[in-house]
Amino acid sequence: MKVCKFGGTSLASAEQIIKVCDIITSDPERRLAVVSAPGKRSKEDIKVTDLLISCAEKYIKTGEAVNEMNAVIARFDDIAKGLGLDGSITEVIAEDMKKRLSGPVTHEGMFMDLLKAAGEDNSAKVVAAYLQSKGYDAKYLNPKDAGLFLSDEFGNARVLPESFDNLKALNDYEGIIIFPGFFGYSKAGDVVTFPRGGSDITGSILAAAVCADVYENFTDVDSVFAANPNIVPDAKAISVFTYREMRELSYAGFSVLHEETLEPVYRKGIPVCIKNTNNPSAPGTMIVKERGVNSDHVAGIAGDVGFSTLYISKYMMNREVGFGRKVLQILEEQGLSYEHVPSGIDNMSVVLRTKELTEEKEKQVIEQIKNELSVDDIEIVPYLALVMVVGEGMRHTVGLAARATNALSKAGVNIEMINQGSSEVSMMFGVRANECDMAIKVLYKEFFN
Repeated sequence: MKVCKFGGTSLASAEQIIKVCDIITSDPERRLAVVSAPGKRSKEDIKVTDLLISCAEKYIKTGEAVNEMNAVIARFDDIAKGLGLDGSITEVIAEDMKKRLSGPVTHEGMFMDLLKAAGEDNSAKVVAAYLQSKGYDAKYLNPKDAGLFLSDEFGNARVLPESFDNLKALNDYEGIIIFPGFFGYSKAGDVVTFPRGGSDITGSILAAAVCADVYENFTDVDSVFAANPNIVPDAKAISVFTYREMRELSYAGFSVLHEETLEPVYRKGIPVCIKNTNNPSAPGTMIVKERGVNSDHVAGIAGDVGFSTLYISKYMMNREVGFGRKVLQILEEQGLSYEHVPSGIDNMSVVLRTKELTEEKEKQVIEQIKNELSVDDIEIVPYLALVMVVGEGMRHTVGLAARATNALSKAGVNIEMINQGSSEVSMMFGVRANECDMAIKVLYKEFFN
């Protein structure tokens, strides 16, 4: 069996959905398809998920959101008409939206997830209806009925282990299953979503559960490139990445896959193929456990902004047993996860996601560390970007770090920090956010030109 997942651009219009259904039905092994909410039809368009977020925000604020709800229904109605479907599917979607907006808001995060999930849920209903209209044995399957249970972390859920045993039963289903991505259910029965872009994660979970031969992820590019083509227009197409390489690159800003996607398929050793809905005959990019490195020491360059650094200094820090643990415990108490922790003998830096650092949390962290650990100096510095040089062959190659730092130096890009994991699959450079794109260009030129 092949599990295939289609992103928002692949579901954006009736024309795109017809392409999706042609791809599904062209291979009898494609019996399980995961769909996203309709994305943008043009640069000026609005994604259905963003329409739903606006709808939820309006309802939370005012207690009504009729216009916003109607905008969502109209978008699906336009798609349904383009597919030649009768009005019954639009009526189903309209009733679904009204039901979601019918009750009081007792928990904002819970309500937001309930609304956001309507995009994928109704997208799956439309795709299934279209396939049925063409005579195919296809059905929409709700994640609750399939047994996809998630943690009750609204907007940031993780799959519960029991889900894999539940979903294994999908192997026994006849016909084509159309499965909505992005959300599942808590044990209490509430709709819970993965982080934004989480339909990739749904596809990976299903592929692992059914032990798929391959997980195909259809998007709007022929392959994955060695750098973001919007930054490096002539970036090289890469035919094969390893799981570890793609994990590092996704973390650092590659938008092809959500950074949490690969864990389920990695555990089962299931290959992933990134393909183009608009050009399905192209071979795409494979993501596998191992690849021959040959001369391809560096597989890709990626970077992302939105980080802050917690700088802590204390004389004789290295002699204080448990100092690092206490810092991380304080962060944990504030609900903050760390990204990297470069350190010296008397100082340490903790890289955090800026979006998680509210003004109140920042104040609490600084005060707690000052009072409890008696540090000499502490500050939080925003506007940091992380740029990653990634490749399995790097650990066998001498001088890559020197080449990277020399290239950045010649371009006048100041390095705020350097970090390299013990696996030596990647090197991380912290630079100022306004120099992120320049750093990517410089490093790409050094290693690929």
